[in-house]
Amino acid sequence: MPIDKTANHKKIIAAAKKEFLTYGFADASMRHIAEDAGMSASGLYKHFASKEEMFSALVEPAYRGLLDVIRQEVNDQDQIIGTGDLSIWKNGKDAKLTISYIYDHLDAFRLIVCRSQGTKYETFLHDLAVLEEETTLSFMKVLRKQGVKLNKFSEKEFHLLITANVNAIFQTVEHGFTRKEALHYADTLDRFFSAAWKEFFGY
Repeated sequence: MPIDKTANHKKIIAAAKKEFLTYGFADASMRHIAEDAGMSASGLYKHFASKEEMFSALVEPAYRGLLDVIRQEVNDQDQIIGTGDLSIWKNGKDAKLTISYIYDHLDAFRLIVCRSQGTKYETFLHDLAVLEEETTLSFMKVLRKQGVKLNKFSEKEFHLLITANVNAIFQTVEHGFTRKEALHYADTLDRFFSAAWKEFFGY
């Protein structure tokens, strides 16, 4: 849908965010959103075709931006290929970069992590873990072909550890951490997992 910058559209966005944050997607009421925006329920559909489209408008830009952050991490990995220098891989900064981005778009991630049941975003944490797992395994395969020695390990265990790592990052959102608390936790998390990954991978 083309971006609508009218005053009504802005009122709808504000009302929708309030409704979804309060009740979650499944229990949010289009009628309540319309009333809060000062229009009829039918008027909402001139701006959004469905409740899920409205939810997506609130979270999709932040979600896509997070994927860009992950792609940058992959680009950082690509710098290692051909050098064998693993000093910047799993270097203890991933959680801080991710949490900084999350807190720049906190309401969107509150919606995704805590209020998205019934939407395509409800599997967000799982999907993110799968993406992280796939990119890391692919990268490690290239390193091994180039003669870099890495530990052998169970991919089932690796999947669980990646999932734990991703979930740990987003616990700041679920537990209502302030930005200051979250960034302090990010430093702790980075130190914890950086040492753990070095031991696990053997580099």
